[in-house]
Amino acid sequence: MAESNFIDYVKILCRSGKGGAGSAHLHRAKYIPKGGPDGGDGGRGGHVYLKGNRNLWTLIHLKYTRHILATDGQPGYENQSTGKDGEDRTIEVPCGTAVYDAETGQFLCDVTEHDQVVRLLKGGRGGLGNTHFKSATRQTPRFAQPGEPGIEKTVILELKLLADVGLVGFPNAGKSTLLSVISAAKPKIANYPFTTLEPNLGIVTYRGQQSFVMADIPGIIEGASEGKGLGLRFLRHIERNAVLLFMIPADSDDIRHEYDVLCNELETFNPDLVSKPRVLAITKSDMLDDELIDQMRSELPADVETVFISSVAQRGLTELKDLLWRTINDERNRIPETLTHRDLDARHREKAEDEFIFAAPESEDEAPVDDTPNKARGRGKMTDPEQNQREWSEEYWESDYDDENKDFQVVSDPDDA
Repeated sequence: MAESNFIDYVKILCRSGKGGAGSAHLHRAKYIPKGGPDGGDGGRGGHVYLKGNRNLWTLIHLKYTRHILATDGQPGYENQSTGKDGEDRTIEVPCGTAVYDAETGQFLCDVTEHDQVVRLLKGGRGGLGNTHFKSATRQTPRFAQPGEPGIEKTVILELKLLADVGLVGFPNAGKSTLLSVISAAKPKIANYPFTTLEPNLGIVTYRGQQSFVMADIPGIIEGASEGKGLGLRFLRHIERNAVLLFMIPADSDDIRHEYDVLCNELETFNPDLVSKPRVLAITKSDMLDDELIDQMRSELPADVETVFISSVAQRGLTELKDLLWRTINDERNRIPETLTHRDLDARHREKAEDEFIFAAPESEDEAPVDDTPNKARGRGKMTDPEQNQREWSEEYWESDYDDENKDFQVVSDPDDA
């Protein structure tokens, strides 16, 4: 798996920019001996955004670019000149990417649509210049605000494929064969367990004009939810599917038992998967006659629609597509616009990525920061402790930089945020 181009789990380090310090400059010019304060505000630090891109289907581009650093805002200048804002950084990700805090596993946000933009980290606000602090009783304030620090966070990006139908079954159940027959996908097919090592997507044409997307994941074995086999790692890719297609070979010893095992593994991984609509396909049915099929129907689960198919003999495929199409387009089976996301379970994390250690590079133009509030840029400094406590309260931040009610905002364009 280390050499595969399909990367669906990656850990990266993001850092928004610091706000620039406000200027405490006092105007001095010929014939104007007491020009007063004219220090400008500092620029805001750069934001870090996520942007959906339907042309991406893997996170491999982030595996080799793990540091996403926005630039800092520039300090204010004399003549009430505002410092330059820091440059934003935009991370393009495939649609269906969820973001988690790498330290706690807490769910942060997700991107599900093309060109959807989510602000992941907010840049620090620029400090106010001394012009904001002048008054009739304090005509020459010799202090200004420092910029607000940026935010540094290590996050985990987890891709969950967006598809209409997800194939669920044990190894060698015929999932990849079905996908190769009814779509243009060319997954690897061989007669040994875990031939499929990574998910495959295929577009299935239906009645000439319509189509739907089918996702094939590696086979699930009993105990996959506890870390056995490969299915656990890829079960996340069927969380967003509208319909689950269970596939069990006709030569299985106990079809009902295998169906119950698959349902139990899905429920253990994510209880929400139990409520998803499902269809049961009995594969390799070309070895059965009509009398045996009728006999088997009485032994199959009664709570799921069943179809007998054979990918090799092209048997029952039209009936299967009709059934899937009706199930997908049933209004009761629509994928909800807002999905309930759970925090990242420790059992579902990838050890190799979690143990990756970052050595974050420092910006070349980054200067040492002095967060002492009475430190002024320019001449003089603030010495009165009571004034110090009063002047640095939150009310002196500009209202444009006030936080909205939620940390992660969906915006149409980063420049409008």
